[in-house]
Amino acid sequence: MNMSMKKNRSFSSSRIALLALGISALTACSSQGGKMGDDEFTVQEVTSTSSNQVTKYPATIKGLQDIEIRPQVSGFIVKLCVDEGATVHKGQALFQIDPTQYQAAFDQAKAGVESAKANLKTVSETEVNKKMLHEQKIISDFEYQTAVNNLLTAKASLAQAEASYTAAKQNLGFCTVTSPSDGVIGTFPYRIGALVSPSVADPLTTVSQIGDMYVYFSLTEKELLNLTKAGGTLKEQLEKMPEVQLELSDGSVYAEKGKIDAVSGVIDQETGSVSMRAIFPNKQNILRSGGMANIIFPYTMENVLLVPQSATVDIQDKKFVYVLQPDSTVKYTEIQISNLNDGKNYIVLDGLKSGDKIAVEGVTRLSDGMKITPITPAQREAKYQQALKDQREGNLATAFN
Repeated sequence: MNMSMKKNRSFSSSRIALLALGISALTACSSQGGKMGDDEFTVQEVTSTSSNQVTKYPATIKGLQDIEIRPQVSGFIVKLCVDEGATVHKGQALFQIDPTQYQAAFDQAKAGVESAKANLKTVSETEVNKKMLHEQKIISDFEYQTAVNNLLTAKASLAQAEASYTAAKQNLGFCTVTSPSDGVIGTFPYRIGALVSPSVADPLTTVSQIGDMYVYFSLTEKELLNLTKAGGTLKEQLEKMPEVQLELSDGSVYAEKGKIDAVSGVIDQETGSVSMRAIFPNKQNILRSGGMANIIFPYTMENVLLVPQSATVDIQDKKFVYVLQPDSTVKYTEIQISNLNDGKNYIVLDGLKSGDKIAVEGVTRLSDGMKITPITPAQREAKYQQALKDQREGNLATAFN
């Protein structure tokens, strides 16, 4: 390899190394919000705008209906047909109460009906026969009337026997406790062998309808007025309210959005709050009745001043920005901010006015009264892109100007 080739290769390697170093330096400068010139700093005008914010309210999750399951007959539990937490359908068997005495009562009532029917048939035929004899003046009026009365008594006995049969059949049916609706089963305070009755203190269990879920939370009277002061009927106001989200107990946000569908008509005198209800779909059965969560309520703040968080300097729990003055110097200015923020911008309550221009990049290198050359974010981006282009094309002499 001759000396000329070695020199060319050495020059190429040096050029590549220098180019890589230049790109690295430029990238680092950009990532730190740096300036493209020694005294150039990006400034941005502060203008009134709207800000989308959210507020969280503690909430309680409830099924559309939590139905207490209570026995309608007394007896010992002989079978648990489902387990706690099971998903059940309307009419599905949940518990079996010992049916022995109720089966006996049913059989007896059924036999009573058959006996009453047979007696009625006999008495009815007797009444027909004596009616013919009475018409032929063979028997007296009294004897015929007795036959008629016996017929009426037999009919009443049959009706009574059928009523007893119906009651016995119903009681026998009550020995199998079924679910009154689709839902999810709660806990079982009573197990196999427990004696239960309609008067027990605790229900056998609870069936919660969880296809959709109600979420209850409260707003202050002032907050409610802000939401409903536009006027119109309550139904129209509810339809205009934004969709809400649900923050679960583990901090995750529930995938489905909910809709506020009811507002209490009474303000709690002790707390000054109004109870509200939102409804959420629960197709995956993630939400369970009795759970705790936070309602995430979105709202929009109008005519607010926003500043990028990266444009502020923190000193002793106070926020400061550098405000551009007419003579191109910057003034170290304290601002008051709201405790609400979106993670990127602060809402300014005091210290700035619409039209002020503040430095938004490289603020850690600024000082009060320092003179700068202000450039817009668009100009800074154009300079950055041009520098990248110069480096790609090998114009290293101009890449860092």
